[in-house]
Amino acid sequence: MKVGYARVSSTGQSLKLQVEALKQAGCDPKHIYREKLSGMTADRPKLREMLNFVREGDTVCITKLDRLGRSLNDLSTIVGQLHDEGVGFVVLDQNIDTTTREGKLLFGILSTFAEFENELRRERQMAGIRAAQEKGVKFGRKQELATEDVIAAYKDQGSIGKAAKALGSTKPTVHRILKKAGVNTSITTPRG
Repeated sequence: MKVGYARVSSTGQSLKLQVEALKQAGCDPKHIYREKLSGMTADRPKLREMLNFVREGDTVCITKLDRLGRSLNDLSTIVGQLHDEGVGFVVLDQNIDTTTREGKLLFGILSTFAEFENELRRERQMAGIRAAQEKGVKFGRKQELATEDVIAAYKDQGSIGKAAKALGSTKPTVHRILKKAGVNTSITTPRG
């Protein structure tokens, strides 16, 4: 069965052209899922409903790539899910059909670009974080425990676990503060 998905970004836009194109492509009119939400919205009920409906042997049809995914990576994830379930994928305007060898190749190329785009984004994000840190910007929550208090509790209690309990904190937090302070925690401190 051919199942359609039509989406526009706002309530003022019309789905009519997409729905007509999907009908002409052979989609069952009862199974054309229509949505009026931004593509940037992660929670799209009709998309979720359509993904839950399709079964092995079905084909999902859309008019343009940007109707389905929020990004190329999102699109790749959705189509990967369809592929894993044995569901084909067709994009009418871009002439992509994953039920053919050529369509699989083209979509594979697009997926590679999505992965490349994610790597570039991650590199830019990390470069931005490093630049901010070099300027003195601190990330994460402010340390709530005074380093001196943590060191004193560790020396008094003799272990990270006991110090954490005495401070009402967690082992990882106490360990992190001690490590940052240069305290050697590989040897248990005797109580005394």
